[in-house]
Amino acid sequence: MQVTETLNEGLKRGYAITVTAAELDAKVNEKLVEAQPEVEMKGFRKGKVPMALLKKQFGQRLIGEAMQETIDGAMNKHFEESGDRPAMQPDVKMTNEDWKEGDDVNVEMSYEALPEIPEVDLSGVELEKLVVKADDAAVDEALANLAETAQDFEAREDGAAAEDGDQVVIDFVGKVDGEAFDGGAGDDYPLTLGSNSFIPGFEEQLVGTKAGEEKDVTVTFPEEYQAEHLAGKEAVFSCTVKEVKAPKAAEINDELAQKFGAEDLAGLKGQISERLEAEYAGAARAVMKRGLLDKLDDLVSFDLPPSLVEAEAKQIAHQLWHEENPEVQGHDHDEIEATDEHNKLAERRVRLGLLLAELGQKAEVEVTDAEMTQAIMQQARQYPGQERQFFEFIQQNAQMQQQLRAPIFEDKVIDHIAEQAKVDEKEVSKDDLQAAVEALEDE
Repeated sequence: MQVTETLNEGLKRGYAITVTAAELDAKVNEKLVEAQPEVEMKGFRKGKVPMALLKKQFGQRLIGEAMQETIDGAMNKHFEESGDRPAMQPDVKMTNEDWKEGDDVNVEMSYEALPEIPEVDLSGVELEKLVVKADDAAVDEALANLAETAQDFEAREDGAAAEDGDQVVIDFVGKVDGEAFDGGAGDDYPLTLGSNSFIPGFEEQLVGTKAGEEKDVTVTFPEEYQAEHLAGKEAVFSCTVKEVKAPKAAEINDELAQKFGAEDLAGLKGQISERLEAEYAGAARAVMKRGLLDKLDDLVSFDLPPSLVEAEAKQIAHQLWHEENPEVQGHDHDEIEATDEHNKLAERRVRLGLLLAELGQKAEVEVTDAEMTQAIMQQARQYPGQERQFFEFIQQNAQMQQQLRAPIFEDKVIDHIAEQAKVDEKEVSKDDLQAAVEALEDE
């Protein structure tokens, strides 16, 4: 087998690979020898079919398989000996398209090699870590929000009209074309006006009603309604308003605390304080991470594989276009052209991605099975009732596994770098932290 370099410009590489007819024939014979003990053929005992007959019978079928394995072997040997790591899947094509049995096989292989990543002195990196304490005002605000979510309703005075946000207790019967339908009736149903829990247009028509009042509510089922026999149909609901109740925020006391699993109010405040400080720490970490990436981006410079940059720029352009056009759900639109701004951002992402991968590899950073399981469980919660199917889907999908593994790996590498850098803590207010987070989103 011969491997001849044909291109070496920057990160671009090209090679001509020749597999001789003799090598290919030897590979076919090797595969026939492996298969011979299991082959059964009329007139011969199992495993005793002559090689000449086996080759005549199966040789043609094995040539393509042998050719692929031989070329793959040549490529793997090349990468082992050269130390090159292709940025993307190498482009491999056979050049003698008029090949026939007995000819040598000529192949061209081209790829872009990953660059050499320069050493970085992480001890010289200086970072600022924002620290926010959960003060009494923040805890009280969170308590008030909890009390609002735990609100109850109390009866309004006789004759009071229902307002948006009130709860009305109703009996109702729905009819389409004068006929009642399954699931269209209920008794003593507590409906919060403005909750959008009923068909669009239903709740608004009950605003202003009073206890003891009867009202016909006319609505049209959405075209995409899950019950096909009702989709797009007009319905009339005969409603009897039995009670009108005003919302009442829960009192902030031990009883409220117990509703949220705490022993008493002091315990609930402690839980809220811990949760808030965890949220602050997460936001502060995001700010510090951006600062770290900015510094790393300034510290290193090396050639980037054009194919990686181009693919990343296209992905960025596509994602941003969909964010600007949320009404377009599918991907059967015209190709989105990457701009100079997209290319610049792509270069940064590729550069930092390669650098973090190199630093993580040298530090032997690994994503554990437990960390992957936790990540899969978090994703599975988005599919209630289908968690098992989601787990099986992930197990069978290497690309999805990589999508889940990549951010975990990156975060662990960031932590590794931060451990070696000089980190100064700076206590700031919640508003200052919020401003820093918003600044990230604006960039």
